[in-house]
Amino acid sequence: MVISSLDNEKIKKYKKLQKKKYRDLYHQYIVEGMHLVLEAYKTGVIEELILEENEIIPLPIPYTYVTKEIMKKISSLDTPSSVMAVCHKKEKENDNFGNRILILDEIQDPGNLGTIIRSAVAFSIDTIILSENTVDLYNPKVLRATQGMIFHVNIIIRNAFEIVPLLQNYGIPVYGTQVDHGMDVRSLTKKDKERFALVVGNEGNGVRLEISSMCDRNLYINMNDSVESLNVAVATSILLYELGR
Repeated sequence: MVISSLDNEKIKKYKKLQKKKYRDLYHQYIVEGMHLVLEAYKTGVIEELILEENEIIPLPIPYTYVTKEIMKKISSLDTPSSVMAVCHKKEKENDNFGNRILILDEIQDPGNLGTIIRSAVAFSIDTIILSENTVDLYNPKVLRATQGMIFHVNIIIRNAFEIVPLLQNYGIPVYGTQVDHGMDVRSLTKKDKERFALVVGNEGNGVRLEISSMCDRNLYINMNDSVESLNVAVATSILLYELGR
């Protein structure tokens, strides 16, 4: 059976999942495109495939066929893929933080968050902690920007004011970030890089002053004086690279 009506209850639900409040309500989200679907499949989070009529994917998962017109209506893309999947959010957060932690303080741009997650996996971060006011992890733009790496790193949501002292009590040094002043990231020792939590902040305001003051050190990237600042995703990638050297 191929669904062709927007009044179909399944289609209504798929459309609702474009909005955060319904993703939170149903504990589900949609990924689009073959690459993201396959990455999601590897981690067992897919509940249902949504396929354009005549599309065939040999995966042992329940599927629903829809017309091309319906695919356009439920997609967040200008040019929809012929493959989507409804996924469930992880039921329980993993509080085993590991030794290399990234804290994101109120990141707002979905593309930045997705890119940071991708870089975090590339540079072997164990856990990403999102502050409560960070953009929704399951925003379609975030999912696309991660290129599937969202499924390969522990990500949890915590109050930043509570998590910083908690990590410090565990003996994990917390490094804040500043545009200037503080400590040049290149001057960190090998021991400094063995175990840490790095805090990066909002695109416009950086790390909140109250959080910054709680950190053990504040790091900066030494760069040409004619450049005032870097995009937060670019800066985070550079910092993680340096911390991994």
